[in-house]
Formats: sequence, structure tokens, C-alpha cells
Amino acid sequence: MRKTAITFLLTLAAAVSYAQTAYDGLLFSENNYEGTARSVAMGNAFTALGGDLGSITINPAGSAVAGYSQFTITPGLTFSASTAQGVSPYTDGSLPYFERKMRSSMTSFSIPNMGLTINWDTNRTSGLKNLTFGFVANKTAGFDQDVYANGTNGTTTFMGAMAVEATGYLASDLNASDAYDFCPWNLVMGYRSGMISTFGGMDDEYVGASELIFDNGDIVLGGEIDQTYGRRVTGGKHDYIFNVGANISDFLYLGANVGLTSLDYAYDEYFKEAAIDPSDFEIALDNGKSMYFNQMKYRYYYDAETSGAYAKFGAILTPGFGLRIGAAVQTPSVNTVIERWQYSGSTEFSSPSEKNYSTSPEGEFTYTVVSPFRANLGLAYTFLNFAILSADYEFCDFGQMQFRTKGSDRDWFEQINEDIKEVFGPQHMFRFGAEIKLGALAVRGGYGMTSSPEKHFEGHYRSNVSFGLGYSSKKSFFADFAIRRNSYSNEYYMPYSDYIFNEDGSIAEPVPELLITRSDWKALLTLGWRF
Repeated sequence: MRKTAITFLLTLAAAVSYAQTAYDGLLFSENNYEGTARSVAMGNAFTALGGDLGSITINPAGSAVAGYSQFTITPGLTFSASTAQGVSPYTDGSLPYFERKMRSSMTSFSIPNMGLTINWDTNRTSGLKNLTFGFVANKTAGFDQDVYANGTNGTTTFMGAMAVEATGYLASDLNASDAYDFCPWNLVMGYRSGMISTFGGMDDEYVGASELIFDNGDIVLGGEIDQTYGRRVTGGKHDYIFNVGANISDFLYLGANVGLTSLDYAYDEYFKEAAIDPSDFEIALDNGKSMYFNQMKYRYYYDAETSGAYAKFGAILTPGFGLRIGAAVQTPSVNTVIERWQYSGSTEFSSPSEKNYSTSPEGEFTYTVVSPFRANLGLAYTFLNFAILSADYEFCDFGQMQFRTKGSDRDWFEQINEDIKEVFGPQHMFRFGAEIKLGALAVRGGYGMTSSPEKHFEGHYRSNVSFGLGYSSKKSFFADFAIRRNSYSNEYYMPYSDYIFNEDGSIAEPVPELLITRSDWKALLTLGWRF
């Protein structure tokens, strides 16, 4: 089957070495709150409750509820698990690639919460009764993920797709000393590592190292190959909060935060192809001899660091009869983003043995992302000192995100900002929590639902369920434990693009598509002291 390039190429992405997308803004802006073990155990439904240092990220007025000073530290473990398997492109369910269902997991340690609040009693019986000042660090997102997929393929190849993508680029340009200034980085690396090469005396048409060329011009995969896809993601987002709270007559609690955000994100992705029988992949050399494709490995690494600032204001009202009403608003956050990325790869041949390796320079780019406004509402009911029920709603319109930069890249970001408005819209978060006190012990539970901010996934939710226990001594010490399970939406991922088409433009040979499912368990232990 002759390979034909799809007529629309991502020319904008190819024109620059970095390629930010609307989804980067979502990565830097979305929250999945953690905090203390108590707040996590109750689903982080704390907008109307307060009194817990994990709640201050959600509602600044929460610091004023506690009539004492306190210090907490919360170590946590995350157990992340993923499964990956190919998706059948045929109605009969047959699977021509990634037929094995693979499971992978990883464990990571973090400190989701650490904080100190100092309460000052004004000794007044009404009006301003207490002022609270605090500094709290709470984790607001985690990115841990490990994905592994493996299977065989007899029709398409990663290197074949790369060869089609390179069509039209001169080999002399891909090999030029300044190639990384004006050519797609993956193609430069792929050409220099031997994954693709020109053929037939042409300087702008390419063939993959695992493909054979026939006299009639057809280019096909030489035989069956073993394909492996892997991805490892690490990092998290934290908010560092300077807080002030005020207790007005034990009736109205007010609070304000100045928040500093810090995010670190590392994405390491690779794709391997290996000949099951190298003799199927004969490559004729100019000297009349032959060599055989053995295996290749492609790797892409990306990391990002962000720092930003915002303000947040909140209030909690206690009208009586156990009812509590809370609300908070957060200003847009202005985040400075520093990105770094690199491509590398190798291709191995046998008879004679040869290995070609190439790595790109490390790219770096700095720009600004403005995360959107947030609003919280909460209702809670306390049954004397015996039980608590609470419910939260949080709104954030991700269609209001904006990329900003200076210089010649401003036009590129204008297009991304248009994409953001087209792709994203409001996200709705619902959080529910309950607590029952049994003397010095407490039993807690929580549930959360978060809608997708993508317009074409409207009605899709990810969820979490949590459970926890608490102990409070008669003196200053207290301890809480929580477990939370997060479930995520299914991800469909194509490691490389379709590139074999019929004359009418329909797909002749479908490339692999993976179904990736993901969940994680978090275990947190809070140690605290009141004084």
C-alpha cells in the first residue's frame, strides 16, 4: 500500500521549536485539593466550616473559626495505577496492535499540608473578638502517573509516520547546523538518529528504517514488530498562603489570603520498536551488501515550573440553629511559566552491527498564563458537638484563561487564546462531607465530583471518595488519618498519526489507539498541636 501524507499538517507547531497548547493552561490552572487529613477525609467540603488549616486554601475565613493557635504537618503517600490496551478499529472487535492489557503503578511521597496560625484574643465580648494570622502550605494538585503499553504490529510503524511527516523538508536542512532553529525538532532528531532516511535519489521524501521499498513505489512495513509505549509523569502544585482572619461576635468570620503558587511538572515519554525477525527488514546498501533493522527508541522529555500570585477573600456566617453559610472569591492568578524540553533517539541495525544516536539541545521558553477567577459557596449544619454535614460548590470558567508573552510570539499566543475560548468552558465542583464525633474520636467521610472543563466532554465527571479517622486529646495534641480514592476520565491516546490512506482519502491501515485508565489512592496523616 502506498503511503500518502494527510493534506493538513500542523504547520504552526512545526514552525517553532516549542508548541504550547490550550491544554497547557489547564495543567497550570486546575485544582484537585488535598490539604490536611481531616479536610481530605470530609471531601474538602469546608467553605462553610473552617477551623482546619486545610480549609484556608478554600475559604480564608476558616482560620478565624478556631479560637486558638495551631500547627499542623501532613505527610502523605500516593499510590497511582494505570492500565493501557489498544482499542479495536474494527466492528468485529479484532485488535491488530497493543493487544496486551498492561498495568503499571508508582508510589510517591509528599507533604500535602504544613501550616501555623496564631490567634490573638482581643478580650472583647462582642465586635472584633479574635484576629488570626497564619502561613499555610497546601497541595492543590498532583500529577503522578505511570503508563506502559506493549504489543505487536504488522501494518504500521512509528518511523513510517515520521517519514510521512518529514515529506517536503530537505534532508540538507534537517542536517544543517542550525536545523533546530527552523525545523521540527522531532524530525531533525529522527533523521540524524537513522529512524528515517531519504531514498531513490530524492532529498525531500523519506522512508522509515523498518520499511521496505518495492519497485512499483509501494512502501510497507517489512514484518511484525514489537511496539512499546511508556509515559511517566511526576510533580505537583502547591499554594503558599499568608492569611489573616477576624472573628466578629462569633457570628461573622472574615478572612483574606495572599497566595503564592508553585508548580513542578515532569513528563517523560518514550516509544520503542523492535523487529521480531530482523531478517524481514533487509536494507540494501550502496556497496551491494545488506543490513537489517533491529530496534529503535524515541524519547521526549518536558518539564515546566510555574510561580504565580493571587488574592482570595471569604466569609462564614453562623445565623444560629447549627446552620453555617460560607462564600469565597479568588482573583485570577498570574503565573510565570518556564518550560524545558528535549528529544533523543537511537536506531540499531545488524549484519553489520550499527547504532545511530542523536539528541536535540535542551529548549527553554518563558511566558505567562493567567488562570481564571474562582468562586465558592458552602452550606453546613452542625448537630451540637456530635455531627457535621457540609456541602460545597465551586465554579471556575477555564474559557477565561489567557496566554501572554512579548515579542514575535504574541501572534502565536493569540491563536492559543482563541483555542481556549473554543475548547474550554465552566467547570463545576461539588464536594460533600460528614463527621461524627465519638468522644475523643471522630469518623469522617467525603465525596467529590468535578465536571470536565472541555466543552465537548460536557456532562463528564471525575470523582473521589474519602474516609478518615480523627483523635483529639484533652491537651494540645491531635491526629487525623485519611484515605482518598481518585477516579479519572478514560484517556484515548494515539502515539503516532494516521499515514496510510486510500485514494478516496479514507484510512487504509489504522494506527494504534490506546485506552488508558487511571486511578490513585492517597493516604494522609496529620499531626497537630493547639496552643
